[in-house]
Amino acid sequence: MKVTLHVWRQKNSSDAGRLVTYELPGISEDMSFLEMLDTLNEVLIKKDEEPVAFDHDCREGICGSCGMMINGMAHGPERATTACQLHMRSFADGSHIYLEPWRAKAFPVLKDLCVDRSAFDRIIQSGGFVNVNTGGAPDGNSLPVPKKDQEWAMDAAECIGCGACVAACPNASAMLFTAAKVVHLGTLPQGKPERRERVRTMIARHDREGFGHCTNINECEAACPKEISVETIAQLNRDFLGSTVAAVVRE
Repeated sequence: MKVTLHVWRQKNSSDAGRLVTYELPGISEDMSFLEMLDTLNEVLIKKDEEPVAFDHDCREGICGSCGMMINGMAHGPERATTACQLHMRSFADGSHIYLEPWRAKAFPVLKDLCVDRSAFDRIIQSGGFVNVNTGGAPDGNSLPVPKKDQEWAMDAAECIGCGACVAACPNASAMLFTAAKVVHLGTLPQGKPERRERVRTMIARHDREGFGHCTNINECEAACPKEISVETIAQLNRDFLGSTVAAVVRE
């Protein structure tokens, strides 16, 4: 199959950037999307041209590195699929495919399709931890956890921090990411001692990083490759309200 790629090329964060068109014939429909980009880069290198910079690591839909906008959709047209797990059979022969980086103030472009997502790391560092006693392994039944709570926490913990929620949100909000971290830590017994403080510090960090506010458009859930539910945001809001009220009462 043959595809025409319109790829965003940008040298660094201060460069204006532009779309550059490449025609790429001889693509197998069984290629992953990133394998197709590898093929493009092989062609460019043979021509002594600069290859396209894009993030990738595991290529198994786990690490969250490969985020990019594909035809205006985060990770492309397939639901619950990362860009690395997207295959070229999802596109028709002769398709025009537009590739752009995540667009958000808090995600400055480093080069081409690569953005700096270290704002996510700083949100996690602000409160994404638990204090537990170390030593010998406790008995497996010493902390009974209801199945409903366990499943709720594990569903939230599936978040891979790719940034699709930010890219899809008109407000560039990272509330789904932040909520997933707050919920998966705060639901289980080990994370409850810091539960109230954690939600306040992580939201404060979220706002300082320049992410927008959530206005319940739900594009984040639609774009999330792990289908994290916006119900986690509702839980975050409840925790934040309760924590704020408790802090005021203590004062």
